Amino acid sequence: MSVLAIRVLGDPVLREETRLVTEVTDDIRRLIDDMFETMYAANGIGLAAPQVGRTQRVCVVDVEGAAYALVNPEVVRTTGPKAKAEEGCLSIPDVYGDVERPSRVTVQALDRDGASFEVTAEGLLARCFQHEIDHLHGKLFLDHLSFLKRRAALARWDEEKDQYPGFIRVLKVGGSEHPDEEL
Repeated sequence: MSVLAIRVLGDPVLREETRLVTEVTDDIRRLIDDMFETMYAANGIGLAAPQVGRTQRVCVVDVEGAAYALVNPEVVRTTGPKAKAEEGCLSIPDVYGDVERPSRVTVQALDRDGASFEVTAEGLLARCFQHEIDHLHGKLFLDHLSFLKRRAALARWDEEKDQYPGFIRVLKVGGSEHPDEEL
């Protein structure tokens, strides 16, 4: 397994629509393993393939010990009231915003072996699924913010972005440069 470089805001890959995975191969399983390793090294709870420069529809999530590899995930149902909570992103370090999302979601996906499964989640796990699936469609949490809050978040990012030449965030093995828990 390898810790991969994380692409940060400004890299065009973060705004691309990903491609469906037609077959879960050893390459996809290796990508999943590397993504988990990278997410853990960055102290994150979710990571999508575009964040490591890949355009396959793959993401990984680990919220409070509930770890999922999701291939071709899609939200098939949302229920319950919407809830607002602060989100961050491994691709936009040190920038946060309150995002309103459905509090309960059902997601269908393939697992690392290509088997279809469905999971219903609430709270932080539901939020994380939605955040990572958004990445697979070129959408960032900033896109959910009001105009003024987005502008403030982008102003904050403007102060940080020079730390990431070439829109690349290189992680230190054994931990990230920022210990915050981010999606």
